Amino acid sequence: MPIALLSVSDKRGIVEFGRSLQGRGWEIVSTGGTARALRGGDVPVTEIGEFTGFPELMGGRVKTLHPAVHAGILARRSVASDMEELRKHELSPIDLVAVNLYPFRETVALPSVSDADALGQIDIGGPTLLRAAAKNHPFVWVVCDPDDYDTVLGAIEAEDDPGLRRRLAAKVFLHTAAYDAAIAGHLEERKSDAGAGTLPAELLWPLERVQALRYGENPDQAAAFYRDPSVPAWGVPGLKQLQGKELSYNNLLDVDGALLALGPFLGDGEVAACAILKHTTPCGLAAGRTCAEAFEKARACDPMSAFGSTVAFSQPVTEAAAEAMSDLFVECVVAPGYAGAALRLLQGKSNLRVLEPEEGVEFGVPTGHVRPGFDARGVRGGLLVQTTPAPVDPGAVARGEGVEVPTRRQPSEEERADLGFAWAAVQSVKSNAILLARDSATIGIGAGQMSRVDAVKIAVRKAGEAGLETRGSVLASDAFFPFRDNVDVAAEAGVRAIIQPGGSIRDDEVVEAADEHDMAMVFTGRRLFRH
Repeated sequence: MPIALLSVSDKRGIVEFGRSLQGRGWEIVSTGGTARALRGGDVPVTEIGEFTGFPELMGGRVKTLHPAVHAGILARRSVASDMEELRKHELSPIDLVAVNLYPFRETVALPSVSDADALGQIDIGGPTLLRAAAKNHPFVWVVCDPDDYDTVLGAIEAEDDPGLRRRLAAKVFLHTAAYDAAIAGHLEERKSDAGAGTLPAELLWPLERVQALRYGENPDQAAAFYRDPSVPAWGVPGLKQLQGKELSYNNLLDVDGALLALGPFLGDGEVAACAILKHTTPCGLAAGRTCAEAFEKARACDPMSAFGSTVAFSQPVTEAAAEAMSDLFVECVVAPGYAGAALRLLQGKSNLRVLEPEEGVEFGVPTGHVRPGFDARGVRGGLLVQTTPAPVDPGAVARGEGVEVPTRRQPSEEERADLGFAWAAVQSVKSNAILLARDSATIGIGAGQMSRVDAVKIAVRKAGEAGLETRGSVLASDAFFPFRDNVDVAAEAGVRAIIQPGGSIRDDEVVEAADEHDMAMVFTGRRLFRH
C-alpha cells in the first residue's frame, strides 16, 4: 500500500485530496491539525507518532524529524541497498509528501508582531520534508501548493509523469527559498545595528510572477510582471483591471509613474488631483475642486502629448470627468474608484484599460518594496537598490516649513501655494526636470534633458505652444541651478518665484540673479532626481 504524508498549514482542499488518495488505496499519515481535519472529513489517518513509534515533542515542535520519516522519503527505489536498509530497520517507503508551511510572511506583516510570534512561525519540519521529497522526486510525489492536488491525482491515475515530478520539485525549491528569504529579511531588519536606511550585505528577493506580458519595451524583448509576495500588495500589484486590453510592459511603467505623480496629493479629501502621463513622466498635472476640473487643467498643459496617455485621479472618477475624457484617446485610466455612470461611459471604449485598487488595498500608498522601504531597479548584470524617497508635502512647503528664502523678496501667499504644488509635482518628472505652475496646475514641463537651462527653455516653449501665460508663474527645479542662466531665462518668461534644492557652488550668483529680477527663491535642501 503506497503511503502519503500530509501535513499542511493551508488546509484548502486537503480533505478532498486525502479522501481521493484513500479511495485509490493509499495509507494516509498525518500530523496534528491536519490529522484532525482529515478525520473530520471521515478520512482514516495514521498519526505521525504511531508511524514513527515516537511521540511528538515540545507541543509539536518536533514531530516529523525522525529517521522513519526521512528514510522513507529519501530511499531510492532503484537502489537495492536503500530498499534493503528500509527492510532491515522495518521502515516503510513514503510515496507522496503534501506539505505547506507555517504562515511566517503573513505573521510578520502584522504591525505589532513580537519576536516570539515571528520565531514561532518559522517552520523547520515542513521545509525539511519538502526538500527531502523534492530531492527524491523521481520516486516521491511532492506537493507544496493546494492548487496542484488535482493535477497530481490525475498523474497518479495515469501511473506516472516524470516531467510533472520534476516541475513539482522545482516549485518546492523555489517555495522554500522564498520562505527562507522572507525569514532572513525579517531578521536582518531586526538587527540591533541596522538603522533606518541600512542596506543588507546580501539581498534575497523572492518574487512571484503576476503576469506574463506579450513583450517588453519593444516587440523583440520578452517580459513578465513580478511582485514580492512577502509584503502586502500595494502600488501597481495592488490594482485590478476592470476592462480593456491586456496591460503591456510600457502600460505598467506609465501606471507606476502615474501613482508616483499622484502620491503627494492623496489623502486630501478637499482636493482632486489628476496626472496625465506619457512615457512615465507627466505631460500635465493639476489639482482642482473636482476630478473634471483637475483633468481639464492638466490636459491644458500639453494637449498634444495627452494623446495616447495614461490618466490617473486621486479621487473616484465622476461622470463629468469621464465625459471630459471622452474626446481624448487614452491608453489607461487609474483611480481609487468610479461612479456607476462614469464606468458605463468608459466602458464605451472597449480597448481602454480601466484600473482600480483591489479590495482592501489603499490606493497608491507604499507599504513595502523589495524589502519594506526599498526600491529596486535592474541594470545590465545587476540590481540597484535604494531607500524609498520620502513623500513631498505640498502643504508644508506652502507654509514655509523646512525651507529657506535666500532672496530679498519673500514669496507671496499665492506664490507659496503654487511653489508647494510645483515642488510636489516636479518629483515625478524625469531629470533634468523643470516645471512651471500656476493656480495648482502645470503650464509647462521640461523633462529628461541633459542641460538644465534647455529644460527651462523647453518648459517655457511648451507653455507658449499650449497658449498658457507664463507671466506670474512659479518654477520648480528638481536639482540646483549650476549657473544663473536658468534664472535669466525664467525671468524673461515672466516667472515670479522659483523653488529648488540649493547647494550649488554658485548659489550666491543664482540668488543675485533672482534679486536683480525681483524674483523670490526658495531653497528646500533636498534634491528630487528621477533618473
